[in-house]
Amino acid sequence: MSIIMANNIYPGIGKMENMISLKETSDKSFVEGKDGVQKIWTPSDKKVEFIIFKDKTLCNVKSALGYPAIYKVPEAKFQGPAKAILMDLDGTSVHSENFWMWIIEQTIAKLKHDVSFKLEETDEPHVSGHSVSEHLQYCINKYCPDKTIEEARSIYFETTEYEMKEILEGRGKKGAFNPAPGLKEFLEEVKGNGIKIGLVTSGLYTKAMPEIISAFQTLKMGDPLDFYDAIITAGQTFKKGQTGTIGELAPKPHPWLYSETAKVGLGITEEDKSRVLGFEDSSAGIMSIRLAGFQAVGINGGNIHASGMDSLCLKQYDNLCDALPLLLER
Repeated sequence: MSIIMANNIYPGIGKMENMISLKETSDKSFVEGKDGVQKIWTPSDKKVEFIIFKDKTLCNVKSALGYPAIYKVPEAKFQGPAKAILMDLDGTSVHSENFWMWIIEQTIAKLKHDVSFKLEETDEPHVSGHSVSEHLQYCINKYCPDKTIEEARSIYFETTEYEMKEILEGRGKKGAFNPAPGLKEFLEEVKGNGIKIGLVTSGLYTKAMPEIISAFQTLKMGDPLDFYDAIITAGQTFKKGQTGTIGELAPKPHPWLYSETAKVGLGITEEDKSRVLGFEDSSAGIMSIRLAGFQAVGINGGNIHASGMDSLCLKQYDNLCDALPLLLER
């Protein structure tokens, strides 16, 4: 296995750079040079694998929970002006990833009975951007393989419930939910130009809504349910057993959250797909947007670069407002 500059143009993907070359996929289903497979690539976080054929590219989305899936990567184009945008929540709209990674850290510390436990820097791509269960399973595999996902989820939701209550009562972790720089100006300019806005998150409803409500309160923008044209979360958490919905098994980088927001929430047709852009700061989100058939804009500050997914972005910006000319150009 070696890191190679992948400079060729591949079906559905386009140009890929700084990917890791594999001789076979992790499940051994595809082997380079056999059955039409020309190349197999994986980014540095190894969350997905690209299987290259002459006329198509398949994406193998791996799963820490045992439910992988293979998708054909669709062609994705963008031609302005935009008719709709799909906005990620954590890291893109609201800066909260550090808070949720801290919750993961606290969960594992309690699971290990080790108050001094700290996540390592190399853990970041694996504890942000995916589902709670994926994050926890990764940490269990690495730090406490004798524990179960059920134990970890129980502690996680107890910790989250306590910390969210503390925040709402003014005693919680400072700076937990901060609006991204330029968020208000960006959203108002987009809406003012008649562009539909969908908010998309792998977080459960009970986790996601306090974030965006808090951000809108800070920005004095009213009720986010009145502002956005659609808000799609990974679903609800049910109190008994604290079990999540299918969003725990099919979150980003699967395409379904973005597909549902676009198709069901915003009424985007196949003909309109080239007039839609997705905004993300995570590698999982970028892959999710691309698998849903849309071009992706990366917002710097997340794990896109660390995960090796830069080449899947149409553009990358430091600030949301920097992307406005791209949305409005004709």
